[in-house]
Amino acid sequence: MRIAGIYSFNKGKEIIEKAHQKLLEEINNIITSIDASQYKSKKSKEKTMKGRMLYSPVKLNKAFKGKFAKLNWQTVREKCVYPKQYYVQGYSHPETKGAFREMDFIKDKLGVELQFGKYAFMVYNVCAKMTIFNRLGHIDYGIEIVPVKALAESMSTGVSYFEQFVWDLEHRGVSNIDIPVLIYGIGV
Repeated sequence: MRIAGIYSFNKGKEIIEKAHQKLLEEINNIITSIDASQYKSKKSKEKTMKGRMLYSPVKLNKAFKGKFAKLNWQTVREKCVYPKQYYVQGYSHPETKGAFREMDFIKDKLGVELQFGKYAFMVYNVCAKMTIFNRLGHIDYGIEIVPVKALAESMSTGVSYFEQFVWDLEHRGVSNIDIPVLIYGIGV
């Protein structure tokens, strides 16, 4: 695979290049070491592309996870204890067990999220999850790795892509709680 697009959200590119050059090299090497052709293994059952061979997001994720793990990147899971004081008196709320938030990879306070899923998850990762993990002291900066449109078109329908993500972030603007994030659009 290769990096096909780069977007700097809240000066993410400039800051991360300065603070984490070696980790960026690791990430770039991981991306370029993935042979995407090995993961074009999902036979579509979808009406609009029945029988077409697609890239498997599950298998691509697994390949990335293996490569990050070999370089000692850690998955960090934060247990969620939800407040109960906001329920209306008399409402019987179920006990929440096992709830958590998880960041795919963290090393030296740099967080990385890999997203081959629906659009809402990309926005959530950058605009909520990374901010939360920053406030909890796990990360200072983030990197979001997403497919470019050309790759997303060879995946299941509904997979979001770099171009639409960048458009939304540019039109949203930067908030005072946003952390610097570097967004990589990857392709084959």
